[in-house]
Amino acid sequence: MIILGVDPGSNHTGYAVVETEGRRERVLTCDTLHMNPKSDHHTKLKEIYDRLGAVVEEFLPNECALEMPIYGKNPQSMLKLGRAQAAAMLVALNRQIPVTQYTPAEVKKSVTGNGGASKEQVAYMVRSMVTVPGDAGLDATDALAVALCHVHRANAISPVRHKNWAAFAEANAGRIIG
Repeated sequence: MIILGVDPGSNHTGYAVVETEGRRERVLTCDTLHMNPKSDHHTKLKEIYDRLGAVVEEFLPNECALEMPIYGKNPQSMLKLGRAQAAAMLVALNRQIPVTQYTPAEVKKSVTGNGGASKEQVAYMVRSMVTVPGDAGLDATDALAVALCHVHRANAISPVRHKNWAAFAEANAGRIIG
């Protein structure tokens, strides 16, 4: 399984591609897209779409995990952040790659155990979990944390699929109360 993790931003978008085999993860790439600060917002969105598209074409991920914007002090900044997230999401959706979104607190809790961890704490924990390129900045390690959060969530869910509720209940008889 190959997962694309994205930490969207209108000026800096972190991305990471992680390959999983069982419970082992390997970082295939991890970097940050830096947009030209003099470009208008529409141009930045196209650049996010095009550059993440090239990453997808190179690594062919099976799934995409995105950090979703939750809150902010400035409504205009939140709007721009939401648009950057949408550009990243469309890269995957236009290629029929399933997208899962995670809140910043979910991502931080998944890798550090603390939903209020700082970017530096996230980077430290991510580096203790997998081999990260030495020059990967905080946006890149945040994107890697998003991908790892997705992997950990997928591993926590039983891979067994049931046809219906009756089959689930039969397979989990010891868990049913009453």
